[in-house]
Amino acid sequence: MRRRLIQSTLAVVLVVIAVFGVSLVIVESRTIEESARESVRSEAARLVSVVESRMVAGERVTAESMRTTVGDDRYIRIEVPGRSPIEFGEDPGADAITAEQTGGHGETVTVRESEGTVRAEVGRSLLIIFAVALLAIVAAAILAVRQAHRVAAPLTDLAETAERLGSGDPRPRHRRYGVPELDRVADVLDASADRIGRMLTAERRLAADASHQLRTPLTALSMRLEEIIATADTEDPADRATVKEEATIALAQVERLTDVVQRLLTNSRDPRSGSAVDFDLDDVVKQQMEEWKPAYRGEGRAIVRSGKTGLRAVGTPGAVAQVLATLIENALMHGGGTVAIRTRVTGNQVVAEVTDEGPGVDPELGSRVFERTVSGRNSTGLGLAVARDLAEADGGRLELLQQYPPVFALFLSRQADSSGGASGSRAAASSGSGSTSGSSSASGG
Repeated sequence: MRRRLIQSTLAVVLVVIAVFGVSLVIVESRTIEESARESVRSEAARLVSVVESRMVAGERVTAESMRTTVGDDRYIRIEVPGRSPIEFGEDPGADAITAEQTGGHGETVTVRESEGTVRAEVGRSLLIIFAVALLAIVAAAILAVRQAHRVAAPLTDLAETAERLGSGDPRPRHRRYGVPELDRVADVLDASADRIGRMLTAERRLAADASHQLRTPLTALSMRLEEIIATADTEDPADRATVKEEATIALAQVERLTDVVQRLLTNSRDPRSGSAVDFDLDDVVKQQMEEWKPAYRGEGRAIVRSGKTGLRAVGTPGAVAQVLATLIENALMHGGGTVAIRTRVTGNQVVAEVTDEGPGVDPELGSRVFERTVSGRNSTGLGLAVARDLAEADGGRLELLQQYPPVFALFLSRQADSSGGASGSRAAASSGSGSTSGSSSASGG
């Protein structure tokens, strides 16, 4: 591209120089010739006037008296009636510019200038013209190289930027080149890089959230299936009833697993999207307790429920179940002793609290347990972050009310009005935080 730009620029300059240079040469040559002819005629007229004035004054016209009035670069012949001609300079012959003037007393002055002198002057003028043209070509070449570099280098840089975007590096470069059209392309590429970066971040976040959030229901589902297998061959009607009950619960878990996947995909497209409805919080709490009791029995621990019953909240049942499942699993993995689920009402909010008798939240973490990748005990650090996102998508809020013993609280609105529920959630969170006393943290896993 640079070569083409340089060649095209030089071609334009050469055409311009050729057209105007030839015209200038022709005009300058004619001007020099006409000037020489006019100079010779003027010289002849001047000498005739000098000779005539001396003849009128009665002076004798001789070579000595006229030598001071003539130049040495031309041939001059003065003819006065009755006297011998007076000549100055060397006669150039036929190759000359000649002018002849006759005075009132019969005197004649002939002036001749060699055309070689005129051609020499024309040659000097042409040399100057050619030198200027050559200088113009050199200057045009330098400018063409600089302009080609100014245009081609940004295009190469933009091509590299586009290649980086295609290879998965969405970092914008924020480079500008002082050329409006190229700067516009750079703006578009930077904006595209920002969009691609956000899309990649969303995709990676979805993959991380999905892998983490699917782990909990899959663990519970595997435990249910193990119990079904263990009692599948029994002849006891009670055990067969247990098998049927476990299979029913496993099916419900599969449905909830499907709901979790759909929820994650929906949130990845639009985090503000939600399907909040009025639902019975007792059903969700009961479902979670039934699902996690086998796991707690296996660890020699218990999970209990207390507080007010018959509460109805506004939200997505599947999302609320997933939030509670995350808190219960965290208590199982990082906590200790009995895990308690307590439901209560504060203002326009329904609150579900999960606490255990374990070591609590690390004092260095505090409320940072809700940040992604923040973990206190070798976990992924995604669980609480995703749980808070799920709660906020329904207009609720997930808070750490107390670090030791750890108390996590899920605030949900009791009204269908999302604005009222959101404000109530903040008020309840503030109220709950005011009662916080300790200092320590469960993992964000």
